[in-house]
Amino acid sequence: MILFVNGCVRECSRTLILAKRLLSTLEGEIQEVKLEKVKFPVVNEAFINHRDELKSLGKFDDPMFDLARDFASADSIVIAAPYYDLSFPAMLKQYFEQINVVGLTFTYTESGMPQGLCKAKKLYYVTTAGGPILSDELGVGYVKALANTFYGINEVYQMKAECLDVIGADVEAILDGAKAERG
Repeated sequence: MILFVNGCVRECSRTLILAKRLLSTLEGEIQEVKLEKVKFPVVNEAFINHRDELKSLGKFDDPMFDLARDFASADSIVIAAPYYDLSFPAMLKQYFEQINVVGLTFTYTESGMPQGLCKAKKLYYVTTAGGPILSDELGVGYVKALANTFYGINEVYQMKAECLDVIGADVEAILDGAKAERG
């Protein structure tokens, strides 16, 4: 199963166009998580205490862990998120906060280091920007750090198209030239 984490909100999103192109080249059933439709809980002390209690009891079948279970069991993952304010939309960060679950998507070794528990071997990060992507650190860099360090996914690829809103830009040519490259 290919898990498609869709962080695009516009119907004509250029990031979504690229993601769909990529998805059409991958084999397998696609399960989509449309982030704008996820009702993320307020993360407060009561939430954390409840989550910790469920984890300590091994109750990972609770609906609270649906997103994390799907992420952990995916064969490959495609994340589509436009480049906003040097990063990605806040709802993607909320998603990561929900799927980082000790005992489900990762565990800790005896030395205290995170060890991934996810099935996927590949993660694709798709993004577009109206101007230049000035830094990958808070976009694909962050996603790659999570994938490598917490989830055990060592193959992270980025597909990006930038400078789409620059006067005179050939948007179709830029989109056509985007390829998934090792991040």
